[in-house]
Amino acid sequence: MESLTARGRLVRVVATLVGAGLLVAGTLVGSDDDFPFGPFRMYATTDRLDAPVAEALVIAKDAAGESLVLTERETGIRRAEIEGQLSRFDADPTRLSLVVDAYHRRNPERPPLTTVSIVIRRHGMTDGRPNGDDIDETMVDWQVTR
Repeated sequence: MESLTARGRLVRVVATLVGAGLLVAGTLVGSDDDFPFGPFRMYATTDRLDAPVAEALVIAKDAAGESLVLTERETGIRRAEIEGQLSRFDADPTRLSLVVDAYHRRNPERPPLTTVSIVIRRHGMTDGRPNGDDIDETMVDWQVTR
């Protein structure tokens, strides 16, 4: 068995110190974007048991007048992807055309969509359980223009 050279040991020590330094710096001043060197706060924090829980819903109306909630099953787009882009949809509602296109690709036999909205539903909580006091707030509303 060969032993490490002095240079090999030095490279490993330096790499270990750099990695440890990044972990410490990320822990002290990092954000989720710095993962794996920053904290992953999604699982490191808690909310009050009575704090409302927000959920983004994509709600559409079709040409037949039916109102429907567009889920991953209808569009192939996960709720997390919508929630991660809320500020972009708010700044430019025409981006919802991507959701409309995805819906029509998966549901060509359904009537065309006429309006699409992103609604933030805040579920009221009491002692960590839903209490039925839900509040809906329309964040983005777009008339389909095709």
